[in-house]
Amino acid sequence: QVQFVESGGGSVQPGGSLRLSCAASGVTLDYFAIGWFRQAPGKEREGVACFRYIGGTTYLVDSVKGRFAISRGSAKNTVYLQMNNLKPEDTGVYYCAADRKGSCLRSGEGYYSWGQGTQVTVSS
Repeated sequence: QVQFVESGGGSVQPGGSLRLSCAASGVTLDYFAIGWFRQAPGKEREGVACFRYIGGTTYLVDSVKGRFAISRGSAKNTVYLQMNNLKPEDTGVYYCAADRKGSCLRSGEGYYSWGQGTQVTVSS
């Protein structure tokens, strides 16, 4: 079964940048989109971005538009989340997951094979 590993998190000051990577392992790539989500302590999980392989369509939540960008690597097994001009409210654990149908729902419904997450901390 496909498994995902997130990496690239860290601690930065406001205005800094990070690039997160979501790497999939497994010979069967039976999904049509990969999404990025984040969750802060005591907060609900929030959909941040989604990359749909058909047409290379990208989706971003309003709060990160103009600052974040999601893209795929040269192979289908990797998706990146470039985060610029980071703000304290961006702090949280970032997860990636596969969307079999490619619906890119912000709620996370329809996603599976969630990774363990990578911590992003933005503070002054």
